[in-house]
Amino acid sequence: MGRRLRHRLGFAAVVVALALVAAPAARQTRTADTSNHVVIITLDGFGGWALDDPYLPVPTLRALAARGASAKGMRPVNPSVTWPNHTAIVTGVTPAKHGVLFNGILVRDPGVPPRVEPWRDKREMVRAPTLYDVAHQAGLTTAQVDWVAILNTPAMTWEFPERPERPETKPEIGREMVKAGALSQADLDTFATRNIVWRDEVWTNAALHILRTHRPNLLLFHLLALDSTQHRYGPRTPAAMTSMALLDTQVARIVRTLEETGLMARTTIFVLSDHGFRSVKRQIFPNAALLKAGLLKAVDGKITATDAYVVPEGGSALVYVTAPDPAGEILTRTKQALAGLEGIDKVIEPGDYAQYGLPQPAANQQMGALFLTAKEGYAFAAAAGDRTVGDAAEGSLGAHGYLSTDPDIQSLFIASGRGIKRGVKLDTVNNIDVAPTAATLLKVQMKDVEGRVLTEILATPAAAARR
Repeated sequence: MGRRLRHRLGFAAVVVALALVAAPAARQTRTADTSNHVVIITLDGFGGWALDDPYLPVPTLRALAARGASAKGMRPVNPSVTWPNHTAIVTGVTPAKHGVLFNGILVRDPGVPPRVEPWRDKREMVRAPTLYDVAHQAGLTTAQVDWVAILNTPAMTWEFPERPERPETKPEIGREMVKAGALSQADLDTFATRNIVWRDEVWTNAALHILRTHRPNLLLFHLLALDSTQHRYGPRTPAAMTSMALLDTQVARIVRTLEETGLMARTTIFVLSDHGFRSVKRQIFPNAALLKAGLLKAVDGKITATDAYVVPEGGSALVYVTAPDPAGEILTRTKQALAGLEGIDKVIEPGDYAQYGLPQPAANQQMGALFLTAKEGYAFAAAAGDRTVGDAAEGSLGAHGYLSTDPDIQSLFIASGRGIKRGVKLDTVNNIDVAPTAATLLKVQMKDVEGRVLTEILATPAAAARR
């Protein structure tokens, strides 16, 4: 055997040996079964009551529920608004642990009203591990379309975000859709200026593109038009019902794509919502009461300085002391200014926060010194004018944010497909149960969650294999 041949054989042996040594390490990065898929769809503001209305035309949702499991309602977390509840769905914990209280992060500067900033990194907002974090760590692929509290996470393989035109978002899916002719570059560049129904359509197209092209193990997909419609016109109105029916067609497109790609047999679909809705007849303006008490100043209706301020969340609101208050004098004056205000149901203090799943202000500075709730038919608004209460303005006839125990605030829960028993009907589940249940279906583990695995909806391994 020549020297050159012996050298080549020796080099090949070394390569093989290194490959054998590296193989176990590579296998360790993929601890989950990569043939399993979970799609979580959230229809923003879709009330849990909807499936009980025989005159609501949602045939796809009814078919998924009949083939799988559904609940009369899914209990959201407080405050019952979009970002805290989407975060609860993927973390399995309440805001007391995951830390998200607004549709963004609350920024507090002394002497001025707090402001909510949505475009902040996920690591700044979410204080608990998420389902997509765990899936990514196990070597599974992940994708999101219009999910929230998720900006700049390294745990997301593919994404088409709420604002795909923003420079800090990953551009790959948008570029792929433009290249495929599914979206024009001009529409991508001006995405946020388009109407919400069109954006829902594009988000759906993005989800379909990701499923066909990338086949992720976990897809998080959120649609928004119903929420906007109900805020404007109110729940259970013809406009809201029409939006619900349109959402059903978008879910049907997801189902059809899973069938066409051959993914359906290996996929579990969750169709959920973040909260329900209530009709609003009267609005409460607590900052107007603080203005009258001298706790904030305004010029031409614009607030210029504050000692206290109320941030509205629809059916609830958070009260902040925005100036130094070592003796608690400002907080006492704030309570006096709000006492007896028409439409306020409860003034909840920090000692009771735990029973509502809310964090202590010392643990999370985004939390207010007080948590207010509204009576039926009322919602909070931010204005600081002459009136402390007034009739709801046109375009503000629906709200959420009410306590999570409110029957109208219960959200949608459907689970169907791989690993789910057929025909299961539950009374109430908690949205913090979704993450540990979905993790079980992906064969990964969510640790330190407050929710539970919904074992009553899960098929046996043998039954799941026959689906």
